[in-house]
Amino acid sequence: MSEAASKTGELSKMIEVIAKALVDIPNEVSVAEVAGENTTVIELRVAKTDIGKIIGKEGKTAKAIRTILLGAATKLKRRTVLEIVE
Repeated sequence: MSEAASKTGELSKMIEVIAKALVDIPNEVSVAEVAGENTTVIELRVAKTDIGKIIGKEGKTAKAIRTILLGAATKLKRRTVLEIVE
């Protein structure tokens, strides 16, 4: 595994830890990476009953998670996007 892939894996692990802390059913949390040429998409899946907890009121929780991801990805010089998949 290349160093860049390893660093992106760390970002995925970080998103997983944050999501598991927020939801009622942490066993249902799964994170997948889709690596593109310039951008890595991190797909976050949670139980249907927990989707509201991840998105938050007016999307504020999701925005906060994306802000943390952006900061970490910028430090690693990677372009990374978070998608919350239902």
